[in-house]
Amino acid sequence: MVLLCIIMDLFSRKIIAWQLSGKADAELATATFQKAYRKRNAPYGLMFHSDRGSQYTALSFRQLLDSHHVVQSFSKKGYPFDNAVCECFFKYLKREETNRRNYHTLQELFTSVFEYIEGYYNTRRPHGSLGLLTPNEKERLYWEQH
Repeated sequence: MVLLCIIMDLFSRKIIAWQLSGKADAELATATFQKAYRKRNAPYGLMFHSDRGSQYTALSFRQLLDSHHVVQSFSKKGYPFDNAVCECFFKYLKREETNRRNYHTLQELFTSVFEYIEGYYNTRRPHGSLGLLTPNEKERLYWEQH
């Protein structure tokens, strides 16, 4: 089994960082968060929202967020609707990419996920909640106006 951890910007729905791993542990969450944090140039005033998975409640991950002054927010126990935006991403990833394929190597899976996120989801997939803009278009328009 291989797991995908993502960090999504809720404003633009953009997947900022992602990692594949054989384990859903604090190392996976930490590596993905650090990748996103660097990509966004160490922003201040962040809120990190997730489900209550052990990788996000682990002391080491919570200490990492604290060290960057990131407020942590959790979904209510057993209530996936609090994390609906990410759940929706995974639904479309499966429907549009991974469920219709067989992967023979981890590299094949990595390439497929990379092409979906970086080559389609962030760049070409319109979102109704964004006025049919892509995540990249939403961010570009925001920065042009600010």
